[in-house]
Amino acid sequence: MTQTCTAFLGTTRLAHGTPAELIATLSGQEQGVLVFDDATGRPVDLDWRGLAPIPQESEAPRRRGRPKLGVTAREVTLLPRQWDWLAQQPGGASQALRRLVDEARKTDGGRTAKRAAHERAYRVMSALGGDLPGFEEASRLLFADRLEAFAAAMAAWPADVRNHVFELAQPSVED
Repeated sequence: MTQTCTAFLGTTRLAHGTPAELIATLSGQEQGVLVFDDATGRPVDLDWRGLAPIPQESEAPRRRGRPKLGVTAREVTLLPRQWDWLAQQPGGASQALRRLVDEARKTDGGRTAKRAAHERAYRVMSALGGDLPGFEEASRLLFADRLEAFAAAMAAWPADVRNHVFELAQPSVED
């Protein structure tokens, strides 16, 4: 999946696209520009010299797993009784855990996607609109999942901020 970002100067939306597209579009006018990852709402530091984005966190070295299948080995901490139960499951612990995760995802009802959307919207709205009127009320309404009232609470905000934050507050297919 390609990373997309949105760039703001103050409360004005300047551009939207991949980090490379933003660098090409905004080169020479990057002073004071804030760039946000559209998937997470986190700020992105771009290398305005035209190079790749500067990573926010160092990526862990590739480890065991089946990379071609998308399988990644990670550590899981469980109690002894939980390990004992997993050891008794057909197909082993990994297969049992995959089944449990898939079942939980099916019964999630979109709660995880909604929470991710609210967190991403909050990150951007606090960076761009933390001083705007009604920020606290809008925040409460966002996390209460009252999106119509949330939109109304942001009515006096600059259109670019209001529209982008409301768009981010909507759960996406990828969430």
